[in-house]
Amino acid sequence: MAHEVTQDISPGRKVALGISGGIAAYKAVEVLRGLQKAGCAVRVAMTARACEFIQPLTFRALSGEHVIVDDYAPDNPDPIAHITFSQTVDLLIISPATANIIGKFANGIADDFLTSTYLASTAPVLIAPAMNTTMWEHPATRRNVAQLKADGVLFIEPDDGEMACGTIGPGRLSEPDRIVSAALEILRATNGPVSNDLAGEKLLITVGATREAIDPVRFLSNNSSGRMGFALAGAAKKRGAQVTIIAGATTADPPDDVAIIRAHSAAEMHAAVMNELRGATIFIGAAAVADYRPTKPALQKIKKTDTEITIRLKRTEDILGDVAALKRDALLVIGFAAETENILSNAREKLRRKNLDAIVANDVTRAGVGFDTITNEVTVISRDRKAPIHVPLMPKTNVANIILDEVVRLRARVKAAAIRRLANGRKKA
Repeated sequence: MAHEVTQDISPGRKVALGISGGIAAYKAVEVLRGLQKAGCAVRVAMTARACEFIQPLTFRALSGEHVIVDDYAPDNPDPIAHITFSQTVDLLIISPATANIIGKFANGIADDFLTSTYLASTAPVLIAPAMNTTMWEHPATRRNVAQLKADGVLFIEPDDGEMACGTIGPGRLSEPDRIVSAALEILRATNGPVSNDLAGEKLLITVGATREAIDPVRFLSNNSSGRMGFALAGAAKKRGAQVTIIAGATTADPPDDVAIIRAHSAAEMHAAVMNELRGATIFIGAAAVADYRPTKPALQKIKKTDTEITIRLKRTEDILGDVAALKRDALLVIGFAAETENILSNAREKLRRKNLDAIVANDVTRAGVGFDTITNEVTVISRDRKAPIHVPLMPKTNVANIILDEVVRLRARVKAAAIRRLANGRKKA
């Protein structure tokens, strides 16, 4: 089924389109045209092999820009094109991306203009693979794709279909309109808010992992880095909110000029939240709080004597549940659900059980998603919406703004309800 591109991007968004050598290279023309129709300015780079399938003149005629194949070529107007080309754009797209170019990207090889551009890029990168099914499913390709996803590169998976070689299976370049739609979604997320739409809000957010002591030197914890929570806090501050962070153990860098209260255990974090909750208008529980802690932590270091030991555990404080139970009309409560199975059903149950306004669910078993990654793919489920909002894999800084867009919508809904109640009260009076 075709995907109609209806998104409108502000004029002036700059996109670099890289084309590697494969039979699907001709489809890059449709990607270029789709981006231009959405208001993007597009520059094109090609590998030497790509030129064997389609000539640079085609893209020069359509883009109105010099098409770079070799930055050392006499006709290249820019002697450091791989720097200016990659660091003056809002998005770098590789379509089609062969197994060869994916392997070079994953291993830091920069032996031509396009691979050098990738290493120099400061913009988000979207890759649209296209190759024979066996090549796509080869362990080497899967390792390279996994590495790039871990590095924050975004992918639009290839389609199933018949290849030029006659093979039928996954590996066919995704349809150009789907590639364009994915690109515009990324550009929309990176465009940033147009106003201080969270001005006047007081955001209280928990971030990172808690640590529950087993003895004075050991603890139970998880792999949360705090990156998603810090991204939300930083984005909310830029959108005008007053932000307070209650952080457990973190490895990511916190945003600048934001108040941070450190809380190591679930009990400490619970106490800090309850102490700071008064006056908050938005609470986001982004921390990965331990569900259990040792019943009796050892007072001294446990020695390695027995082959097995038994540690009894008990439930920790339910921070999110307790905040929701105290919820006032003016307080929005947003939770997170890091799941490994039945993602949406488990998240919806948590939303219902804890009486949340919205919940952000993700599958932490997937590459590039969840703990200690710079990217995330989430589904936002709100209590008043029938259909959830799916956010495709993208940097957490971009995911943060999409989540906050939903917070802004929920706030507007709460304000509208309050106005209706006030109006109804006046009518009765």
